[in-house]
Amino acid sequence: MFISYNQSYEKIAMGLLSYVTDLKNVARLKPEMESYIDNVDRKLFLWKDEETENIVALIGVQIHEAMVLVRHIAVSPSFRKEGIVHRLLDGLQQHYPTSAINGTLETAPFIAKWNQKQPNRSDEETSGSL
Repeated sequence: MFISYNQSYEKIAMGLLSYVTDLKNVARLKPEMESYIDNVDRKLFLWKDEETENIVALIGVQIHEAMVLVRHIAVSPSFRKEGIVHRLLDGLQQHYPTSAINGTLETAPFIAKWNQKQPNRSDEETSGSL
C-alpha cells in the first residue's frame, strides 16, 4: 500500500534510506533525511506490505512544475524482487497523474524498466475487460 510519509515514520524511513549506497554513512544520511522534511518540493512515500503491515520500501522525490524527479528508491532486502519498485512508481503516478516521472542516474534504470512495462499493463487491462 502506497502511503505518504509523516514524522512518525522517521526512523523507518532513515533505516530504508540507509540501504541507498551513497547514504550508508550517517553523516550523509541525516542531512538527506532533513532535506525531505524541511523542503516543500521534496517528498517521501512509503510502501506498506499488506500481509505483514510492515513498511518495506521508500521512494524519495523532488517535485517540479510538470515533473517528478525520483531521487531515491530503497527496498528492504527481504522484499526485493517482488515488484515493489513498480508498485511504488504506480502509486507515484497515481499521486501525480499529470506529471512526468524522471530519475537520477541511480534511479533512471528502475524507471526505464517500469516504463517498458506500461504498455503491457494497458494491454492486459484492455484484454481483461472484453
